Amino acid sequence: MKVTKMFKSALFIAVVLFNGEAAAYSPEELEQACKKPRFTDFNLTEYKAPDNIEVAPESEFIIKISAWADPSTIKLTAKKNALPFTVESNSTFHKIKAKLPASLNGNFVRIEVSAKAVLGCGDKDGWLVKVAKQ
Repeated sequence: MKVTKMFKSALFIAVVLFNGEAAAYSPEELEQACKKPRFTDFNLTEYKAPDNIEVAPESEFIIKISAWADPSTIKLTAKKNALPFTVESNSTFHKIKAKLPASLNGNFVRIEVSAKAVLGCGDKDGWLVKVAKQ
């Protein structure tokens, strides 16, 4: 009788400890621990009604990405095609520079950027521009 009572007590303690450890690593807590990258300072004018402003053909542009992003994971596309870019990093942000290819002149273009944070979570952003005809 005494052994059964001790076994039940030990089993109860083991279950409580196991459940506590499992809850310590829930997806919600991991998401809170990882700050998603932020994308700021896109310097081309977005195409929006009623202004309908176009950008110059083959425009150079920049995007700043928060410092906690892993620069090796940055991806930049225009019309779903990869764009070449350069990265300049400092302690507060990564600045990427790129140029719109001549093949996009006269087109609507969705520029998209994505990156993963050093801790693994990721995010993406994008802007619609209308490139003027040359």
